[in-house]
This record gives sequence, C-alpha cells and structure tokens, in this order.
Amino acid sequence: MQRTARTDPPRMVTVGEASQILHVHPNTLRKWSDQGLIPSYRIGQRRDRRFAVEDLVTFLERGGNGMED
Repeated sequence: MQRTARTDPPRMVTVGEASQILHVHPNTLRKWSDQGLIPSYRIGQRRDRRFAVEDLVTFLERGGNGMED
C-alpha cells in the first residue's frame, strides 16, 4: 500500500485579523485584495473573505506596502 503525504489546510484568518497582522485598515486590505496584490478566499453563503497566513507572510516579505514594483 502506498501512502500519500498529508497536507494540512492553510491557517485562515478574517479580514480583521489579517489587517491587524499587516497593520492596515480593513478597507485597505480589501482594496489590495480586489487589486490582486494579496490573495483572498471567499467562503460560505455570505462570501466572507479569508486570508491564508502564509500569503500574509509572503506579502510582508515582498515589502508589504501595497505598492507595486
């Protein structure tokens, strides 16, 4: 029998939590997401946004100011 590697789902946070991590207003984070600067995921019937912590870390490592190079 062959085993496959188990991958855990990414840790997801709300807009409010993500904005605190990035030290920006939630509306700024929503705008950046709409512009494609940081990925977000829509969940549930209300289509609430969630952000993967890994994506937030990557964003910060790139400079994380919402300004394109």
